[in-house]
Amino acid sequence: MSVQFATDGVPAYRRLALWQDIVCDVYVQLDCKSDLGSAFHGRVTRAPLGQASCTEVSSQQQRVFRTRSRIARSSEDFFLIALGKHGVGGVAQDGREAVVRPGEFAIYDTTRPYELQFDDDFTQVILQVPREMLQRRVAGTEALTAICFGSDRPLQKLAHDFIYRLCQSADGIEQAHAIRLSEQAVDLLAMVLSERLGSQVLPSSRRLALLHRLKAHVRAHLADPDLSLSDTAAALGVSPRYVNALLSEEGTSFQRFVLTERLAQCQRDLASPVLAHRHVSEIAFAWGFNDLSHFGRVFRERYGLSPRDYRASKLQK
Repeated sequence: MSVQFATDGVPAYRRLALWQDIVCDVYVQLDCKSDLGSAFHGRVTRAPLGQASCTEVSSQQQRVFRTRSRIARSSEDFFLIALGKHGVGGVAQDGREAVVRPGEFAIYDTTRPYELQFDDDFTQVILQVPREMLQRRVAGTEALTAICFGSDRPLQKLAHDFIYRLCQSADGIEQAHAIRLSEQAVDLLAMVLSERLGSQVLPSSRRLALLHRLKAHVRAHLADPDLSLSDTAAALGVSPRYVNALLSEEGTSFQRFVLTERLAQCQRDLASPVLAHRHVSEIAFAWGFNDLSHFGRVFRERYGLSPRDYRASKLQK
């Protein structure tokens, strides 16, 4: 990622104030404090990654606050996943505190107050994810903020390494690939969170973990027009009735959930300039639809336009 923001070249007395403006512009509304005064330095690089974004922050001793008053004056609604690269950073939220070292990561939520503390020079890689992107995969994330995820479990290490390498390459990835890769990164993250939730003693958390596995299975098989309730239940080791019971807690059913996911993928592809050469029918068939008239009808019901008109409205902008 190329450098976008840095305090270099700025008069020493203005560096800390500029840094606060930088982090507020890149992330969310924050307050920063440091005892370094005119000796303070910092730099941020950033690259988009589908709906998400990747940044790398290199700076020095400081404390960063996301306060209730800042939250009240802003509309940011993200999860931030902080991966340690160099040095040590602390994060506090929801009454918990975590220390993030190289090879580890922690998650925090921009809709609630948090504090970051760095006592020395540090570098972190941050994946910024819209709330909806993660919460449609797994619920209960408020129980996992400011908790350290390390390399002691294979899934945690896999998620860390994948997200880290993806962010390091983000500015060279084509948009169509970036969208898919960001979805995969959040899938991995949701699996890690579900695993941690599933290891707790609360039965509701185990249900959340199973619900995530259910959703992940469906998304992995959306392109298969024969995706069925019975096969999905068998893959999860539960009954078809239990699958629908899980989804009913979110106000949906297996068939409605599959349809919603397929429509969302088609909507995304129809709006992508990179895929403008593909026929509407190709996109529909690629996501498991096998009846074009049915696809056109349900797409119009969901988005208010035919697939062709929807594409035209997005590509003309």
